[in-house]
Amino acid sequence: VCRQGGQVYVCDLEQGFGLATQEPWIQFAAVRENILFGREYDARLYKEVVEACALSEDLNILPAGDQTEVGENGVTLSGGQKARIALARAVYQEKELYLLDDPLAAVDADVANHLMQKCILGVLKHKTRILCTHRTEFLEKADALLLLDNGRIVKTGTPADILPLVEAFPKFKDVDKKQKGKGIYLATPDEQGQEEVRETEAEESTQNNHLILKEEEKKEGAVAFQVYKAYWLAVGSCMALSILFSLLLMQASRNISDWWLSYWISSISQTANTSVMVCSASSPSPELLLFSIGGLVSPIRALDTSPLPSNGSRDVNFYLIVYGSIAGANSLFTILRAFLFAYGTFRAATIIHDRLLQRALKATVTFFDTTPTGRILNRFSSDLYCVDDSLPFILNIFLFNVYQLLGTLVIITYGLPWIALVLLPLAALYFSIQRYYRHTSRELKRLYNVTLSPIYTHFSETLSGLSSIRAMRAVQRFELENQALLEQNQHCLFASKTAVQWLDIRLQMIGVTVITAIAGIAIIQHQKQLGNPGLVGLALSYALSVTNLLSGLISNFTLTETMMVSVERTEEYTTEIPTEPQDKLVQVAADWPSQGLVEFHQVVLAYRAGLPNALDGVSFTVYPGEKMGIVGRTGSGKSTLFLALFRMLELKSGRILLDGIDSQLVGLEELRSRLAIIPQDPFLFSGSIRENLDPQGKRTDAELQEVLEQCHLRDAVTQLGGLDGELGEKGKSLSVGQRQLMCLARALLTQAKVLCIDEATASVDHKTDQLLQQTIRQRFAGTTVLTIAHRLNTILDSDRVLVMQAGRVAELDSPSRLSQKDGSLFQHLLRSGQQ
Repeated sequence: VCRQGGQVYVCDLEQGFGLATQEPWIQFAAVRENILFGREYDARLYKEVVEACALSEDLNILPAGDQTEVGENGVTLSGGQKARIALARAVYQEKELYLLDDPLAAVDADVANHLMQKCILGVLKHKTRILCTHRTEFLEKADALLLLDNGRIVKTGTPADILPLVEAFPKFKDVDKKQKGKGIYLATPDEQGQEEVRETEAEESTQNNHLILKEEEKKEGAVAFQVYKAYWLAVGSCMALSILFSLLLMQASRNISDWWLSYWISSISQTANTSVMVCSASSPSPELLLFSIGGLVSPIRALDTSPLPSNGSRDVNFYLIVYGSIAGANSLFTILRAFLFAYGTFRAATIIHDRLLQRALKATVTFFDTTPTGRILNRFSSDLYCVDDSLPFILNIFLFNVYQLLGTLVIITYGLPWIALVLLPLAALYFSIQRYYRHTSRELKRLYNVTLSPIYTHFSETLSGLSSIRAMRAVQRFELENQALLEQNQHCLFASKTAVQWLDIRLQMIGVTVITAIAGIAIIQHQKQLGNPGLVGLALSYALSVTNLLSGLISNFTLTETMMVSVERTEEYTTEIPTEPQDKLVQVAADWPSQGLVEFHQVVLAYRAGLPNALDGVSFTVYPGEKMGIVGRTGSGKSTLFLALFRMLELKSGRILLDGIDSQLVGLEELRSRLAIIPQDPFLFSGSIRENLDPQGKRTDAELQEVLEQCHLRDAVTQLGGLDGELGEKGKSLSVGQRQLMCLARALLTQAKVLCIDEATASVDHKTDQLLQQTIRQRFAGTTVLTIAHRLNTILDSDRVLVMQAGRVAELDSPSRLSQKDGSLFQHLLRSGQQ
């Protein structure tokens, strides 16, 4: 953010801040590495920080403890765990000033109390703390509060002065708390970090294998025949055969045109020899008489100048017409080959890209959890660039070299038969050299591709965590890491270039020897008068280019095989990525589900094979039009219920029925399009507000404006330029809270009979939250609504509440009955939230 005016004074600014961002940033590394963040390991401090941030139990659950790797951006952790690890990282840095952007919103009430008492008011008690939170129950513990509205300070004071205003203030955005010197500056923002992304996966996804990040697989040995076959089929068999046939015609016409010239010259020389013989038989040459020793032997007679029939000119015309026809045909075949090759390779690149994209879009959630983005980007950028551009260019030259070499060998063996004595050992020598070189260059190319993926991953990770890296003054360390990865990649590239030079110098040395041998054979054959001089000359001119052709052939064949590694890597993803089932066994009605009846029957689900069950025999029924709240501790399986409902993960056993139809039998596209969800992590596309609200363009502007008004977004949208205003990447033009409201507006437009709300209003203030809950109740009056909530006040007016614990249904009843039932989990959660 650029400061437009004014001044900000920060003591010891060069030391940086301890920063816990609103959207927790987690590196693809072990838990300990995330917390240490480049600092030396101090056992006492580390233990103190882990306990203060309520991570001890989480680390005990993991098989490798704090050495367990988390997924990219912590995808295998719940939102609460990500927030706590980010907080622990900030605390471990031992800075003097801490900026804590709502780390309490993503955790339940018990954990929030623990973090407040043990961490913010405990370990950090001697530090200056600026804390943003929506949990107004903690405001009274602040030393000072600051009330903001629309970017302006409304009032500053003690909690006693500000708290009455917080309850009465209609649209408060931020409440801040600050103490002069070492103290707390508490803010209630318009935004917040996420709750759970994957609740039970947090504990369970790493039970079996704590090393989520596997080494990227690298094939070994020659490129498999299946890879060449895949590229051949992508070009198309008919198209590929047409390209090869056009190459044959092009090379044949070129060789024939050269042979015709040789034949023409031989014919002329034979005619000239016959004429000379006739002349010398009829009369002595005047020149010879003139320079004879005895002077003129006889008087010089005038030459007969009578006109002769023009057979010579007729012959020249005939030879020229034939030569011109052959040359014209060669030009046509060349143009045809160029067009067919360009079209064929363009078609192949398109098909390979489309197949890769389709496979990636249909991949399972587990694949994205365990695969760094850098690897996927590498396939779609570096590898596809080779398939689009480099491979066709090199393959074109290679095929041309093959046909040119074949044509050259035909001409040479026809004109200089003895050349076979040199060509046979030459072929064996070249084969051994190219075999040795190919093995090296192919593996170097694979190593180059494999070492490129970590660069993409590190760069992407650095960009997403730039604010944390800069705040905690870790820029230099990340620069060094990037340079180390880049240097490792460049080692492979340098070795590859060196191998090319190694090949070149050997081919040039062999070339000198071969040309000398060919010239010697040509001289011997001429002395022995063993062939037609015209053909010998033609063969010799071709023979001089053999070494260059063989050198080019080896280089281009090796380069082609190297480029085929990219096809190999794309085919690996195209054929091996696990995909979601695309079966559609039941045809459902256009208005299904028309009632909104949701039934879970003994549902058992695990995130990956070999891991414990995330849902373990879950059974319950949500009746049409019923509003059900879903609560539970972090990691109890709440969000997993939605993943199962939307079939983001397939069930191990059990059934989920919608209006009596098994969701497993319905096509994925139909199932997901008939349900509406307001996700925990608000997701918006780059593009206009209109495109995000109504991607298919089915709604009128009036309808869009109406839902924006109901979601209290009209003012924000107006500031961005109306419905055609651009949101930027992932909706960066809006705050996190506004992004969640945008997702709510999108859900309001779907008019689905089943709505799933996953802590969707956690990033907005309480007043706006109440208004939105009222909007949801009005707009979805006849709709079945499932709401996951940490703020229990948002689900107190639900018809029933489902309490989850360890992947099972612990309690299911009305909120009033559960709250009055002594010893109930719901009662315990209510009391924790009110402390």
